[in-house]
Amino acid sequence: MKKFIYLTLFVAAVSGCGLMRSASSGESISIEGRITKLGMTTYQYGTHTISYGGKPYALRSSSLNLDTYADKQVVLRGTKVAGYPIEGGPDLIEVSEVVMK
Repeated sequence: MKKFIYLTLFVAAVSGCGLMRSASSGESISIEGRITKLGMTTYQYGTHTISYGGKPYALRSSSLNLDTYADKQVVLRGTKVAGYPIEGGPDLIEVSEVVMK
């Protein structure tokens, strides 16, 4: 019985570690479209937006000034931020690279 309890605890601990790792490391994404400065919205995150395939995405970047690319056609690469969307808003993307089209 003790072995069963220890085995159960071990499996639970290993499973929990895997879930934490996947939530903190976002899914990579590449999007082509026109970046626009974020105006008034019902959601309160991101600094810019882009739409791809009719789906909007909120954007932020800690390494790039996205204002440089406002109203320009681009291809951007980034990662989806864990925990979003919230408040009925779009997915949030942490942008790491932008290439002008």
